[in-house]
Amino acid sequence: MREIISLHIGQAGVQFGHQCWELYCLEHQIEQSGRLAGSNDEKDKNGTGKRSSSTSGYSGRKGDERYAKSGRKNGKKGKYDTIRITDSEAQRFGAVKSFFQESKDGQQVPRCIMVDTEPSVVEQIRVGDYRKLFHPDFLLNGMEDAANNFARGHFTIGKTLHDACLDRVRRLVEQCDSLQGFQLFHAVGGGTGSGFCALMLESLSIDFTKKMKVDFSLYPSPAISTAVVEPYNAVLAGHSLLEHTDVCTLLDNEAIYNLCIEKLGVESPSYKNLNRLIAQLVSSLTASLRFDGGLNVDLMEFQTNLVPYPRIHFMVSAMAPMYPAIRAQFDGNQGVTEMTTSVFEPQNMMLNCDCRKGKYMACCLLYRGDVVPKDVNTAVASVRTKRHVKFVDWCPTGFKCGINFQPPTGVPGSDLAVGKSGVTMISNSTAISQVLKRINRNFDIMYDKRAFVHWFVGNGLEEGEFAEAREDLALLEKDYREVDEDTLLGRDVDGELDQDEMKKLMNEALALAGDESRKGSMSL
Repeated sequence: MREIISLHIGQAGVQFGHQCWELYCLEHQIEQSGRLAGSNDEKDKNGTGKRSSSTSGYSGRKGDERYAKSGRKNGKKGKYDTIRITDSEAQRFGAVKSFFQESKDGQQVPRCIMVDTEPSVVEQIRVGDYRKLFHPDFLLNGMEDAANNFARGHFTIGKTLHDACLDRVRRLVEQCDSLQGFQLFHAVGGGTGSGFCALMLESLSIDFTKKMKVDFSLYPSPAISTAVVEPYNAVLAGHSLLEHTDVCTLLDNEAIYNLCIEKLGVESPSYKNLNRLIAQLVSSLTASLRFDGGLNVDLMEFQTNLVPYPRIHFMVSAMAPMYPAIRAQFDGNQGVTEMTTSVFEPQNMMLNCDCRKGKYMACCLLYRGDVVPKDVNTAVASVRTKRHVKFVDWCPTGFKCGINFQPPTGVPGSDLAVGKSGVTMISNSTAISQVLKRINRNFDIMYDKRAFVHWFVGNGLEEGEFAEAREDLALLEKDYREVDEDTLLGRDVDGELDQDEMKKLMNEALALAGDESRKGSMSL
């Protein structure tokens, strides 16, 4: 089993994390205290207080039966008793290890770190319903807010938390048998989510170079804004995400807000409503890491199939079906083809961009629940016939599909109804250039007047870093635009000619030179 470590940074990241781990616990049948549901936590007959029948680890097969260690020693050379468990229980105990680690007393502890520069959000976790689930050493906070300032989160306030956070990361890595990579959750509009996350990404790239870093970033919305300096923070953080992450999924509060209103019928969505939708998305993307399936997809396959060039690794996501719980009996019978078609509709996207005006470079469809490969092939063939789903010429296949047998799980009291099956789409589309163009334009409007720049410079950021980050994002926007215009034929992402094109031009030049020399000899 390959482990994943999650880092939840800033207010948005911690709130994402709370909803994500709540959903993980429901999927794996883990109670709020961290105990596996159905385990016997009563004291044994000797009154030692140790578990008498719950399992602390799957130990393999004996014949056709599976065995696991119990939490009670049998008194013979300090060994543990083994108890027989079913195949479904063995799968459950094995699957949970990707995201949870088991303590000595049998409690399941999330492999995650939650950190914020101010205490209020992390304190809500410490006193909330799941306070017994999280290890207190991995809930970190400072005492001073980053004040929506990238420089404060990166250079001043963030520096005080950096060493402690990196130490916790190393502790979690040491407890892993085969670490696959890291997941990061944050918003790029705030100070901690942008500045401190960039600082941690730099350290992770140095200490864990070969481990994957998958990022879930909340980007500024076109109309909904929580801070005036969001464009500055987004551009400075984007410069770091471009360099230090392998796959980055972009999210948008306004797009998810509209989903809650139009699809789920929530009149006034709260951050809790938005975060629960994001949690369903993240759960579906990681389901293949935690449960068995016909076609499982791990993190490395995401990168291999979705990232054609190292710089172009920013993703758009959507999921279906999406309908309110009160209409479950009417809308809960969507077919695979209908679900697949709906994730390509603009109103189902979790980022405010129109993919109909761009081209897909690659697309990953992750199915859950009662889905068979034959239906998936039929659905993909149907999508290929849609005029608004356009792929670049140099990617003839385009689709990567995954099938997981675990159906979606609903959170009690949630507005989203879950059925027997579902699909999540994550794709690399040139429509991302629309988001980059919007952020770059807002950045230019403010930076032309040098508005608010002194707050960043006064906290340790050099003014030249503004221009460097802006130039890097402009080149990224150009890269996506060139792919969209099909001008990459014969050129690499940086616009340089490849070897075949150079040979072709050289041969044309030599032929032209030969013609000129023959004309000269004839005139003599």
